[in-house]
Amino acid sequence: MSSIRFFHCADLHLDSPFKGMSDLPSHAFKRLRNSTFDAFQQLINDAIQERPDFILIVGDLYDGEERSLRAQQIFQKGMEQLALYNIPVIISYGNHDHLSGKWTRFSLPSNVQAMPAETKTITLHIRGMNVNITGFSYRERHIPQAMVQSYPAATDREAIHIGMLHGSIRGDATHDVYAPFTIEDLLSKQYDYWALGHIHKRQILYENPMIVYPGNIQSRHRKELGVKGFYDIELSKGQATYNFRPASAVVFEEIEVDCEKILHANDLLKVCAEAIDGFRKEYGAGLVWLHLKNIDERARTLFEDAQLAEWVDIMREEQENETPFVWIQAIAVDLSSISHYKPTFASESVLQAINEWSDDEMKEILKELYQHPKAGRYLDELTTEDLKNLRFDAEHLFKLGFQ
Repeated sequence: MSSIRFFHCADLHLDSPFKGMSDLPSHAFKRLRNSTFDAFQQLINDAIQERPDFILIVGDLYDGEERSLRAQQIFQKGMEQLALYNIPVIISYGNHDHLSGKWTRFSLPSNVQAMPAETKTITLHIRGMNVNITGFSYRERHIPQAMVQSYPAATDREAIHIGMLHGSIRGDATHDVYAPFTIEDLLSKQYDYWALGHIHKRQILYENPMIVYPGNIQSRHRKELGVKGFYDIELSKGQATYNFRPASAVVFEEIEVDCEKILHANDLLKVCAEAIDGFRKEYGAGLVWLHLKNIDERARTLFEDAQLAEWVDIMREEQENETPFVWIQAIAVDLSSISHYKPTFASESVLQAINEWSDDEMKEILKELYQHPKAGRYLDELTTEDLKNLRFDAEHLFKLGFQ
């Protein structure tokens, strides 16, 4: 039996507002605001060059339920480009761009088919072979029920069966539950490939058959580090090969800077500039968080005499005329190599209390910040992983203060 080839992507989040990053220079912020569109165009360009049999886009094409005119126009033009090359596209809408939203609709070309709210199977005929693609679109923002139960089991063993599912693994406390499923649920359907969406981290949950999250195509905040993109899949009965294709227009990343034997300010600025230049050569435009490590007692005085904000400003000034732009979002100084923390009854009692707080107690402590009428709009909902990191950071800072 011959194989088929398709692109699997998800979570385009076209026209993401990039909250909390408006302090960038105007040219850099414009590039950042356009990055989801640029990443989408990279997907289109790759498809035109490679000519896959079809493309799957598994939910959250748009960033919000009120899809912007600009985002819809750019998506519609991209679909028209693919139509010129007879490349079919199957899309489903997710929790961000659910069908109950309000927007001014654009007409999509005939090569595009959208999954309805009720689970549906769309059949493509490729080189004499049937390819059955099953999925659904979110009727409303939150779907707590296990939609996978509505997917029909594969019965035609001559056809290829693909499931599109925008949702999360049941029991995964790091994400809100949307259309939950288990690996066993998916395997029971006897499909040849599961094209997932919703989780922005690229990961392969199962190899045979492949169960795949491609991640999003463009980072939007610090939790989404690294190069983003989509999967190029070649699939036949019982076998699949995959190739990751990068699409990021702006790469978000943490850069570790080795500060061993640094004595003077100019030495520190030099090693940071070299690290940024290396990033630029490898990835192009980016937003970076510098993590300064291997700080000894002599280098520590550099940060006692000048605030981190001043260091950030100087480094930004050094980079402002370089292209493509790399914006330094923040600097973190790791002083663990020179930590001289000595436990006391008082300090250990405080640390014990922090570590014993439940997630609900942590959220209660932070409630005032998250309910602030202005600041609250720019804060994402806290996950279990976020709370774990907050405890770790609080303990680290507390110990530094007790040196």
